[in-house]
Amino acid sequence: MERTTQVIGQSSVFLDALERASRAAALDRPVLVIGERGTGKELVAERLHRLSPRWDQPLVVMNCAALPETLIEAELFGHEAGAFTGATKARAGRFEEAHGGTLFLDELGTLSSAAQERLLRAVEYGEVTRIGASRPMRVDVRIVAATNEHLPERVEKGTFRADLLDRLSFEVVTLPPLRARPSDILVLADFFGRRMASEVGRDSWVGFGPNAIDALSEYRWPGNVRELRNVVERAVYRWEQPGPIDAIEIDPFASPHRPGAASKPLASEPPRAGSNVPTEEPVVACEEGPSDFKARVARFERELLSRSLAEHRFNQRAAAQALGLSYDQLRHALRRHELI
Repeated sequence: MERTTQVIGQSSVFLDALERASRAAALDRPVLVIGERGTGKELVAERLHRLSPRWDQPLVVMNCAALPETLIEAELFGHEAGAFTGATKARAGRFEEAHGGTLFLDELGTLSSAAQERLLRAVEYGEVTRIGASRPMRVDVRIVAATNEHLPERVEKGTFRADLLDRLSFEVVTLPPLRARPSDILVLADFFGRRMASEVGRDSWVGFGPNAIDALSEYRWPGNVRELRNVVERAVYRWEQPGPIDAIEIDPFASPHRPGAASKPLASEPPRAGSNVPTEEPVVACEEGPSDFKARVARFERELLSRSLAEHRFNQRAAAQALGLSYDQLRHALRRHELI
């Protein structure tokens, strides 16, 4: 896994997290990295690997949320030829690929119960069995896992194995969100700005103007460092005037011409007399939809979920809070409507 983004920061909370990761790197024990999306969990996983005695062996990455539940076990543990439909030849799993090195499991909380059980055995005994095989094989793998969920809460709800969490949490590194490290915002923005200016062929780095600095400093950055990088790089490549960059667009989707914008009432437009529909949260009408009541309700629920996700920049936790749902309830609703 090659990286072009460096681990950058000067705030004490961020440096404390890096120090904890660095100290744990030398130990051949599992590490759990926790943080919101965009906080740099993969970069910390790479740091754990590069500072460990396994630094010259493979670092294998698997995003557990990127695969259907039916394929996760085959990806992790491999399969023999003919083990299932489409398995025309044997294939090594990620554990075998990472033998002697480090296996980074991103989005750990999305693993199914069956995958959790097999992962537990691999962690406990250092053995994996390919799907369709009769004998296990020994593997020497150091596991680093990451999640943006509070796994002890998942354990209490019975959706994550307590014994697996015990074995993976020898050390827990919690990365602070960008809003908790405000002194790093302009440091990171300057780094991303300089790099982008070089990429687009600018002769020199002109820095940011006061309006841009205020915009960068005051925003809460729900997407954390990844969102900051996108905003800064977009501002640099769009800026065509001499002098410091002084225009920042946080939301690239903000436009009066975006889909659905014309259907929303203008803020200055008074409500019609006798109307009982709230102006702040208009009800989505199903004028041309099916007459069946359940289908209408399902269509309204799907549109409500889609709109809330878009309004919160696809931050599922923020969308769940806005809708008055728990994170698990929102995830269940999104799956029911095939939105994830």
